[in-house]
Amino acid sequence: METTGYTTLTRQAGLLREMQTVANNIANAVTTGYRQEGLVFSEHVTRVKDGPSVSMATANVRATSFAQGTLTQTGGALDLAIEGEGFFLIETPNGERLTRAGNFTLSAEGDLVTLDGHRVLDAGGAPVFVPPDTGAPGISSDGTISANGQLIGQIGLVRPIDPLDMIREGGVMFRTEGETEPVLEGRMLQGFVENANVDPISQIARMVEVQRSYELGQSFLDAENERIRDALKALTRS
Repeated sequence: METTGYTTLTRQAGLLREMQTVANNIANAVTTGYRQEGLVFSEHVTRVKDGPSVSMATANVRATSFAQGTLTQTGGALDLAIEGEGFFLIETPNGERLTRAGNFTLSAEGDLVTLDGHRVLDAGGAPVFVPPDTGAPGISSDGTISANGQLIGQIGLVRPIDPLDMIREGGVMFRTEGETEPVLEGRMLQGFVENANVDPISQIARMVEVQRSYELGQSFLDAENERIRDALKALTRS
């Protein structure tokens, strides 16, 4: 296969991955706390000894948008939305994780947990416990939890020191390879949740663009294949 064929194939593979990414964004457009994802295309050019250079296009680097999503009022005492920077710190069987999804509930033991049952951690990294007999707690903008006039705890709000260390894990969870730090300027809003920061219209438009680009590449490969077949037939007849 010639250089143009390899280049087109690698481009097709990247477009297929982007189509999957865009489809996932659209599917999660109503998922609380979801962050839109995209792909970064890059080109690698290598000179071949005694021949033309070989160009390969790849799309393996994923880029996550951390733009603020719109806030929706739910009135739930345990629903929290972050306004500004920061992530909730969650305890999972695989270690601590970060998320913007603040639709929490209470476990049978009184721990504040996610809908998947993972415990929410406080500013010191310990699980947040709400005594069962306290009723609906009040949560201030800095995450302080109080009930019946007494302080119960404080929900932690953190961010990675290097945002590039964050790796998506599941729909709304992230893990970080580096250190995290407390966020002091972020605000929590009780009775609200943050919607996905996905723009469905732009994502659908991008899906159409990717599909057309893929079809164009496939047409080129079909034409190239036909050209090579015609050339081989001509050689065999001569």
